Amino acid sequence: MSLGEFLLVAVLALPAVGAVLVAVTPRERAARLVGTAVAALTLVGAVLLVFGEHGWFGYGPAPAVQPWHQLDLPWVPGLDLRFHLGVDGISWPLVVLTALLTLLCCGYTLWRVPAGGSGRALVALLLVVEVGILGTFLALDLVLFFAFFEVVLLPMYAIIAGWGGADRRRAARKFALYTLLGSVLLLVGVYVVVAAAGTADIVALTGGAGLSRGTQLAAFTLLGLAFAVKAPLWPLHSWLPDAHTQAPTVGSVILAGVLLKMGTYGLIRVAVGVAPEGARWAAPVLGVLAVAAILIGSLVCLAQDELKRLIAYSSVGHMGFVLLGVATLTAAGIQAALIGNIAHGVITGLLFFLAGAVKDRTHTGALAELSGLRETAPRLAGLLGFAAVASLGLPGLAGFWGEAFAVFAAVRRGGPLWTTLAVLAAVGGALTAAYFLRLLRQVTHGRPSPAVGRLAPGLAGAELTAWAPLVLLALAVGLAPTLVLGLATGPVDALVGVLQ
Repeated sequence: MSLGEFLLVAVLALPAVGAVLVAVTPRERAARLVGTAVAALTLVGAVLLVFGEHGWFGYGPAPAVQPWHQLDLPWVPGLDLRFHLGVDGISWPLVVLTALLTLLCCGYTLWRVPAGGSGRALVALLLVVEVGILGTFLALDLVLFFAFFEVVLLPMYAIIAGWGGADRRRAARKFALYTLLGSVLLLVGVYVVVAAAGTADIVALTGGAGLSRGTQLAAFTLLGLAFAVKAPLWPLHSWLPDAHTQAPTVGSVILAGVLLKMGTYGLIRVAVGVAPEGARWAAPVLGVLAVAAILIGSLVCLAQDELKRLIAYSSVGHMGFVLLGVATLTAAGIQAALIGNIAHGVITGLLFFLAGAVKDRTHTGALAELSGLRETAPRLAGLLGFAAVASLGLPGLAGFWGEAFAVFAAVRRGGPLWTTLAVLAAVGGALTAAYFLRLLRQVTHGRPSPAVGRLAPGLAGAELTAWAPLVLLALAVGLAPTLVLGLATGPVDALVGVLQ
């Protein structure tokens, strides 16, 4: 077994074994320490995956999928299904982001465990969720992709229902029902492709693999709807605000940071890659829906009066920019989607950590009851301000590149429709700035409210440890976007090549 194959197995096996070890460790704090150590080892393995034979800046334009490392073993020989894993410049940043956020969330539980259950069970569930998300990003077999896609459902349901807020069970049921709907659509879409092509290998299927136009249209419709539920994309987004609002802090961070990316990654890797004719046919509709998500999400945020719901609805708008980039079917647009995914995961993960800290201290998320934060807790207010301006797309921070490139890609695509969509998306970007600045005015400025007035000014060391990597990443990706874009140049050019 080569080093690359070993790392692929280790990245999946470590959190799976770690979840079992955490579950059987009798002492509560010791179990959480074990889970955090396993998550740290998983992050190390994920980072080392970048050292592939193709180097840092990718490779030539064909074939469309060229993994740096891959593991291809028989899985179900009678059905010609294979345990096929691989990583390239499209999936690797998401693999590292997943491992990082899981580590930060497991480490956060060493300091604070939300009410509702044991910290040991919570950490074990977080590691199981990590297995499902990492497997989704690494799978190069459609049936294996579907299997890992489904692993996430039950543990995330348990996290929301077990450690969430007062209305957690309803929010968890809504999350489960919507996700099951997406799963059914995904299963049917996978069956359509595999039955028509005679293979489930994503490498062989990318570019259409001789699938008829009708099959590609049907497959893209089914797969696109399935991934739209998971992303979530408007108008299939209504489970998201409830799930975010009721989930514990670590659940919201994982949910927003990487679980939503399973949908957008699947849209790029599977739906667009396997059914390019379907993607070209649906591109105008996707563009219109993307801009609708940007504008509607922004307008709803302007009317929100609860902190976590506002951040949750902001994700609808940010995912709209990601979808707009994908819809252009251009190299610039898909690059915008990829860096937008990473930026959203980093910044929104930080925002939910900060929102959780505010709610834990004040016992309220109502914006009207949170004024004057900078007077009593200036460090917390400063970090909240940094995260907000990063999310609104301030140049020099990570949030800028995805939104700017998506608008640029739509303009470059040309024609009345795409130019109009670009203008409307730019208006949505201005509205994004408006609602985040409104958030800062209401929460950080003015005379301290009774809930805020009793806060201590300091921050816990565990909080700073969890938040510092996200702050640094938001700066690093904003100042050096090639950290993400340089890796994806080769695979994106190859994907666009099969779309022409």
